Amino acid sequence: MSSPSDTSAEPHLQRRFGLLQATALNMSNMIGIGPFITIPALMSALGGPLSMIGWAVAVVIAIFDGMIWSELGAAMPGSGGSYRYLREGFAKIGLGRLMAFLFIWQFILSGPLEIASGFIGFKSYLGYVWPKMSEFHGNMVVVALGVTTIFLLYRRIGSIGKITVTLWIGTLLTTGAVIVTGAMNFDPKVAFAPSSQTWGFGWGFLWGLGAASRVGVYDYLGYYDICYIGDEVREPGRVIPKSILLSVVGVALIYVAINFSIIGVVPWKDFVPADAPDKKETASFVVSIFMERIYGSKVATFFTLMVLWATVGSIFALILGYSRIPFAAARDGNFFSIFGRLHPTKNFPHISLLVIGGISILCSFLPLLTVIDALLVTRIVVQFIGQVVALLLLRKLAPNMERPYRVWLYPLPCLVTLLGWVFIFATTSNQLKLLGTGTLVAGTFFYLLWCKITRQPFEPAKAAGPTARERAGLEQ
Repeated sequence: MSSPSDTSAEPHLQRRFGLLQATALNMSNMIGIGPFITIPALMSALGGPLSMIGWAVAVVIAIFDGMIWSELGAAMPGSGGSYRYLREGFAKIGLGRLMAFLFIWQFILSGPLEIASGFIGFKSYLGYVWPKMSEFHGNMVVVALGVTTIFLLYRRIGSIGKITVTLWIGTLLTTGAVIVTGAMNFDPKVAFAPSSQTWGFGWGFLWGLGAASRVGVYDYLGYYDICYIGDEVREPGRVIPKSILLSVVGVALIYVAINFSIIGVVPWKDFVPADAPDKKETASFVVSIFMERIYGSKVATFFTLMVLWATVGSIFALILGYSRIPFAAARDGNFFSIFGRLHPTKNFPHISLLVIGGISILCSFLPLLTVIDALLVTRIVVQFIGQVVALLLLRKLAPNMERPYRVWLYPLPCLVTLLGWVFIFATTSNQLKLLGTGTLVAGTFFYLLWCKITRQPFEPAKAAGPTARERAGLEQ
């Protein structure tokens, strides 16, 4: 029997994710339902194949931003991801706790919104298999799917790694079927049919390019998912950067193949603009229509089930990663303490998992494009732009920090990434800009109120939690 001083039996996170599981987690999140539900919206942004320029912009942002995540994740491999990076980086100028609080503040909305987009996509494609499905029935299916996903995640991390790889295999089979089918039936005359709409380089073009880039970035979200469970990754200094790089490059190749495969068979004019009454049905499940036109409805139905499988994989990966963020904040004393609890026997943050999963189910009743735009604008200011600044601050003010990975060609990727995020934010509607800035202002107000009520200083004399590599001893 262990002595009272023996802490080995206390609940603790276990490092069980290797490179395979980490890459599977990222890619399952990135692919999921994204490219299958957003192709019509992407192509509608600039009225045809020209919209692919926006997709290219998104690729550049994802690659360079992935380098930033890699350096921060390898240097600070703990649960929480952005929460930890913002806290440590901005602590150097006395704003660490504020930025950490603001991240959690916006995340409580943006995290579940991203997960909800997967639920919405699942319901959309289910409409092909179940044509007479009512809105009520669709919502009930979403609720059932959400509860089932939470149940699958309510277990030890070792078992979750096996489930993640299994779902990832289903995702790769689905995308592989689209790519192979498209390559065998590709018609360049269909894919590159001229558009009646002409563009000059002006505000109209930039506005459309921003809309296309926004959809493209949404499709890529998740290349960093492994950073949120850094405490559960083996050799994080090596695994995190490699998994991010492999995920971004691999999914970039998959996406370009998927996009051209579909528009090379289904004329883009059949679903552009996506919100037109006579185009809406094709736009709702364009990949199912793609398979139907080649193989017939039976094969298309089977393939739709594969799409639904890939969607479940994405939802699974998102809820897993995002449930660790409030947990990390609570453990550091910067969020409600109940979120910092670990399951007494299975060693995972069960309260955080239940809350994030539950809010995600509720958000799934919103329109898809509303969900996509809202989640991006609420993240850009604090999380994505904030992390670029955090890395710059750490490079300048903490030059001796141990960094297993360093951003290539620094600081060029940081500047390109910053420019990309500013461009996407600037080309959103005024209402969305107000949402993003309003979230920031409101979060700052409530942070000051929280400090006053709890009688805590604006910024501790010493940054909360472990420094760059103090958690290295946890690696097993």
